[in-house]
Amino acid sequence: MNLHEYQGKEMLSSFGVKIQRGIVADNYKKAVDAAKQLTTETGTSWHVIKAQIHAGGRGKGGGVKLAKNLQEVEEISKSILGMMLITPQTSAEGKKVNQVLIAEDVYYPGDNEPEEYYMSVLLNRETGRNMIMYSTEGGMDIETVAEETPHLIFTEEIDPALGLLPFQARKIAFNLGLSGGALKEMVKFVSALYTAYVKSDSSLFEINPVLKTSDDKILAVDAKVTLDDSALYRHKDYVALRDLREENAIEVEANAAGLNYVDLDGNVGCMVNGAGLAMSTMDLIKQCGGEPANFLDVGGTADAERVETGFRIILKDPNVKAILVNIFGGIVRCDRVAKGIVEAYKNMGDDMNVPIIVRLQGTNAIEAKQLIDDSGLPVHSVVEFQEAADKVQELLA
Repeated sequence: MNLHEYQGKEMLSSFGVKIQRGIVADNYKKAVDAAKQLTTETGTSWHVIKAQIHAGGRGKGGGVKLAKNLQEVEEISKSILGMMLITPQTSAEGKKVNQVLIAEDVYYPGDNEPEEYYMSVLLNRETGRNMIMYSTEGGMDIETVAEETPHLIFTEEIDPALGLLPFQARKIAFNLGLSGGALKEMVKFVSALYTAYVKSDSSLFEINPVLKTSDDKILAVDAKVTLDDSALYRHKDYVALRDLREENAIEVEANAAGLNYVDLDGNVGCMVNGAGLAMSTMDLIKQCGGEPANFLDVGGTADAERVETGFRIILKDPNVKAILVNIFGGIVRCDRVAKGIVEAYKNMGDDMNVPIIVRLQGTNAIEAKQLIDDSGLPVHSVVEFQEAADKVQELLA
């Protein structure tokens, strides 16, 4: 589950991570009031207006701007709120901006020049350990840094039994070229950041940039936080932070129906039970010249209502030209699934406007094939995986 920047910063702050302070607003009047409040509380006279969407690269699309007075706060907020913001991480259509974050200006003059760093906390899947990735090249896309100057990216792996050790936090600060008060502040920042990552059951923290201010404070100026959905049962308060407006509408509908669905870009809909079979089915579709349009796992209760819901969700994608149903009847009997498919097809009538290939294997598979063959419906029943592949290829030709 992704959080907005302002939500991520609030979470980090609750664990002692120092942040660039800000107030979220959903209209320009609230934005001006937020700017006035920040001026009173922090003394800042300039404000940064940041679009709040679940995508990076907002500044490149015009979603992050500096306001030097309250009139500019109003004008910029008006221009950003409601816009379809297009960034390198959105679709060509972009995402609608429903909120802006009014943040304090932390690039104030002082004895030293402000410096930006990159820092993220994530799982290294090769070693099974959490790691902190960091770089002196803050404010840039980390992919660009990795491609052009990979020697400027550092990683620090953390032993799960010991946690982040003090010497590791100091090592990170040294590698970033810090000393004196800034080094001490960075050690505190890194320690608090890692604590927040572990205790919030997150799967990704990305702070870009981490800022060393002109008076050697260390702040999170941005915050990309992704929570582990599987751990949300331990964090009931985090569930309320979900912004469904930012998520794929079809995936939200499927989740509400208890279906595991992921929207993809292909032309063949997939209805399966079990993640392993789903991946195999998607491979099969690719090998026969098609492209999977989705990942849809109906689970172990593929009754008529559930199958019909699955069909309707798949068909919301106008790119779907065929649907492949590939179900193994272990817990669920194949003949029950077949009855569900036949009943769902009849209920949908003209809404079922693409060919369907059905492969049912397992308990009562023979009876299931007979039910579909005798239904009189234009449903293509197959037995072998290769038959399914050939039929998909034939129907897409």
